[in-house]
Amino acid sequence: MKKLFVSFAFLLLGVCAFSQQVRELDEISRDNSWLKVGVNLGVPVGNYGNYSSAAMGVDLAGQFMRTDNFGLGIATGYTRYFEKDNPDFVVNAKQGFGVIPLGLMFRYYPQPEGVFVGIDGGYSFVTGNNFTKGGAYLRPQLGYHNYEWNIFAFYNQIFESSPISDIQSIGVAVTYNIRFK
Repeated sequence: MKKLFVSFAFLLLGVCAFSQQVRELDEISRDNSWLKVGVNLGVPVGNYGNYSSAAMGVDLAGQFMRTDNFGLGIATGYTRYFEKDNPDFVVNAKQGFGVIPLGLMFRYYPQPEGVFVGIDGGYSFVTGNNFTKGGAYLRPQLGYHNYEWNIFAFYNQIFESSPISDIQSIGVAVTYNIRFK
């Protein structure tokens, strides 16, 4: 099911990208490129939901509008997962753990203002967790955008190689667009 979802998302984004005038990277301007800075708040789900009560973080991304409707870029940030009071699970002295994603971002904006869909994917480094050091991640998104702001809901999953479970969360985020000069 996960492979089907990811394949469909890339197919949709690819069709949208190739049906329009494509910009080259040397055409970067304040009208088509910006830095996205924001905050996110989430709730862990799955097995990690038993051990973590909340997740809060910052998002940072550089985006280039390859066409008028299709953006791509690089995404990173930091999210802190706060540990519940659970004596059976000690992550790191009851401090929780952190996640630093590093990945590519893809966005589809049907209109200059309104609904958008997107997905981030790459690798997440996990800090302060004795059970995993990180893994591949996907973060599909659905939200609203205008010239300056993006508000969206997301699902984030880090695919672990350890036998515990994947790190999963759902949440909301807000980012502000800082235009390149």
